[in-house]
Amino acid sequence: MIRLDPATANRAAPPSVPVWAIAAGRDASPADAAFQAGAALAALDTLARAQPAWAGAWRQRLALRCAAASMRLAGRAEDEAALRDAWQLCPAGADPGPAGAILGAWRQLAMQPPVASADRLEKIVDQLGLHWDGAALAALCEHIDDLARSGRPAPFAAAAIAARVVAMRPDAELLAWWLADLVLAQNLRWPRPLPLLMAQVFGPAFRDEAGGRRIRPGEKGFERAVCVALVQAAAESCRLAADVSRRAERLIAIAPKLRAKGAGEVIQRLLDDDAVSGSLTTKNLSRFAARRLFDRLQQLEAVRELSGRTSFRLFGL
Repeated sequence: MIRLDPATANRAAPPSVPVWAIAAGRDASPADAAFQAGAALAALDTLARAQPAWAGAWRQRLALRCAAASMRLAGRAEDEAALRDAWQLCPAGADPGPAGAILGAWRQLAMQPPVASADRLEKIVDQLGLHWDGAALAALCEHIDDLARSGRPAPFAAAAIAARVVAMRPDAELLAWWLADLVLAQNLRWPRPLPLLMAQVFGPAFRDEAGGRRIRPGEKGFERAVCVALVQAAAESCRLAADVSRRAERLIAIAPKLRAKGAGEVIQRLLDDDAVSGSLTTKNLSRFAARRLFDRLQQLEAVRELSGRTSFRLFGL
C-alpha cells in the first residue's frame, strides 16, 4: 500500500491572477503596471509559500521554460524536449553539456533558498557558460544585500539587479535574469525563488512601443516592462499550477491501486520533478518492473509520456 502525507495532498484549487490585472498589458502606464504586478504577485504568493505534493514538478516545469528561453539568448537551438533529454538521459555524475548545465542552473534556482554568496554565484556563472572574477561577484553579492535592505518594491529591486549585472558585463544577461528572480524572491520573502522572468524576455512585455526592438536591462522603460512581464509570468505560472495540480490529484487518487514494490518512490519522484525516466531503477524496482509500472500508470491516465519515443521514454504529470 502506498501512503502519502495527507498534509501535502491539498486539493484546494490554485489561485489565479485577476483578469483586470492582465487586461492592460504593455499599454499600461508605469503606475498601473506596478499596481497590476502587485496584484499578480499577491496571487502567486500563496503558491510560492505553499508546499503541495506537486510543488516540485511545478517548480521544475517553470525552470524548464526559463531554460528554453535561455537557449535563444545564448544563441542555441535546444527546445524544452531537447533540454529534458540532456538532463534526464545524462548518467549520474556525467557532464550534461552546455544546454543541460544551463537547465541545471535554473533547476537549482527553483529548489534552493534565495541566498546569494560569491561561492554560489561562481558555480552558477560556470553553469551559464560565463566566467567572472571572484572579487566582482563578491561586490555583486553586496549590492544584492543592499537591495534587500533598501525596502524597494520587489519588481523594481529585480529590475535594478538585472540592470546592474548588464552594466557590469553586457555579455552576462543570462545571469542578470537568474539574479532578478532570486532578488524578487528575497524581497517578497519567499522560501525559494520561482523561475519567472526569463520566460518573458522575448515576449511583448519587453518590446518597445513599435513592437520591434527588445528592451534590455537598464534601458528606458525597463522597470515598467518588468512589471508587465511579472503579470504575464504570474498568470502563466498559476495556470500551470492548476494543470499540474489536476494531474497530481489523479495520480494520488490511483496510488492505492498500485501494488508494485517501489511504486511509492516512483510516484513521489513524479510529484517532485518535471520528468522521470521510464527505465528508472531503484533499490526496490528493476528496469522491467519500472516499465510495467509506467505502462500501468499510462493506462490509468495518471501520467503522460513526454518524449514521443518508443524507447528511452520519459514520464511526467
